[in-house]
Amino acid sequence: MIVQEEVAVKTAELLLQIKAIKLNPSNPYTWASGWRSPIYCDNRKILSYPKVRTFIRQQLAAAIESKTGKPDVIAGVATGAIAHGVLAAQALDLPFIYVRPKPKEHGLGNQIEGEVEAGKRAVVVEDLVSTGMSSLQALQALRSAGVEVKGMVAIFDYGFQVAKKAFNEAKCDLFTLSDYPTLIRVAMETNYIKEADLKALTAWRNHPDTWQQPKS
Repeated sequence: MIVQEEVAVKTAELLLQIKAIKLNPSNPYTWASGWRSPIYCDNRKILSYPKVRTFIRQQLAAAIESKTGKPDVIAGVATGAIAHGVLAAQALDLPFIYVRPKPKEHGLGNQIEGEVEAGKRAVVVEDLVSTGMSSLQALQALRSAGVEVKGMVAIFDYGFQVAKKAFNEAKCDLFTLSDYPTLIRVAMETNYIKEADLKALTAWRNHPDTWQQPKS
């Protein structure tokens, strides 16, 4: 999981400014997985801020060209990365497809939407990587269709060990615009969080599945 320092800092600053990322150790959020978390990330908010949207689009496109080389097609992971994938594909003048978590249960039963032929080279765009399971489901669907996946580019990554292991086992390089350590550093430097919050945020990152809300 590779980030470029200057881009990582700017991305973290913007995500905090528009409240796409919220940090609240004293009143944690509940994820769909059931995990209690002091952080919540919703990168769909980027779409509502044209200047931020443009920056993210430019950086995704630049990361794709510099880290993986220009592919034949961009693939977005449904649903959060569809719009970001389209923007990156438009910037690179490339075809776009997106991948559902599982095949549709009606109609044509597609899991991959759009046109792509076996043997084509794809880069996957993801908005957020947590455990990596949904991201790698998309990767597997593409590979099963005969598509060569050159790598994955994401806006933000929590950096969980379980995700690092999963991506290594899947032999897929992940490049991210920003990550959790950068975000926490920026949050401290901008006084978004206090020193007292840092311990809880670090503890959660190390053991997100067993983390307990700090007692007040």
